[in-house]
Amino acid sequence: MRFGIGYDVHRFGAGRRLMLGGVHVPSKLGLEGHSDADVLLHAICDALLGAAALGDLGQQFPNTSRKYKNMASSRLLAMVRDMVGRRGYLVGNVDATVILERPKIAGYTGRMKRSIARTLGLSPGQVSVKATTNESMGFVGRGDGCAALAIASLLRRE
Repeated sequence: MRFGIGYDVHRFGAGRRLMLGGVHVPSKLGLEGHSDADVLLHAICDALLGAAALGDLGQQFPNTSRKYKNMASSRLLAMVRDMVGRRGYLVGNVDATVILERPKIAGYTGRMKRSIARTLGLSPGQVSVKATTNESMGFVGRGDGCAALAIASLLRRE
């Protein structure tokens, strides 16, 4: 069994859809980034890549490549799942936390969980998605951006 930790952060910006966990969350602001800037899926990708010793999201999918411009992060997650599989691993579970002040996303975490499970080929019971605030402190607390943390386990295929 192997474990990996992921972290991602993006700044809020106008003119973008807010995507979290592969789910559109209604908001006046979205997250800025090269892809769709889904911080939750990016953190999960980094956790999986780290567990498989495959570097990080920026190494595998550089933001200098037009190939990944505006790409749905659910596609990136599926590509990471396949990379991990080629290394001989199966995803055991994922536990993730989204950190933002607003919008409130508690009503969306179940959909995020199901979307992530579907992309990774897991049951929803193997995925946990939680939300918290930063208690009005720092860039997240001011509403300037959003962060996410994730941990993932990999199991060696028999």
